Amino acid sequence: MPSLNFVIITSIMKRLVIYLLPVYLLIISACGSQQIPTQPPTIATANQDQSQDPCSAENLPTTVEEINNLMREFDDASQLASNLPVQGLPDVVSNLQRIRRDAEDLQIPPCLGTLKTHQLNHMNLMIQTLIAFVGGSDQATLKNGLEMARKEHELYSLEIVRLLGITLAPITATPPSSQETPAPSSTP
Repeated sequence: MPSLNFVIITSIMKRLVIYLLPVYLLIISACGSQQIPTQPPTIATANQDQSQDPCSAENLPTTVEEINNLMREFDDASQLASNLPVQGLPDVVSNLQRIRRDAEDLQIPPCLGTLKTHQLNHMNLMIQTLIAFVGGSDQATLKNGLEMARKEHELYSLEIVRLLGITLAPITATPPSSQETPAPSSTP
């Protein structure tokens, strides 16, 4: 007659086989169904359809949209940070860091490399400046950090303008209205 330990071990092994067999089969079927490429991937040629090129003039607005959405989200969160007391900043900094990680992880075509560099530089400088503020840094350090972040944001904006082919025009003063307000009349 088998010992009690043998019966318990046999029972446990049967249960493991029952529970683990479907997982094993799933893993085997998933690995077995992967296709092996028979030809190397093709490289885009000059005469390839421009509608597939993310860097073509007609596709750039869509290509830039995802990276710009992250910048807009970051800017909104940064604006919120500027209106909070120091005690509320750690949560905002954590959110800014999440947005920055999303921006870092975003896969982009080569034509957006400079844009992404300015974006990440701006984000890093803002986060570092806010952390320095929470840590009690002096005003000069904070001012310098904010100024460097602002410059990176300007470079980011100029790069988007360049990518999208937008022509910037200088701001001109509004001419005075041709209708002058009548002088108050004086009655004797």
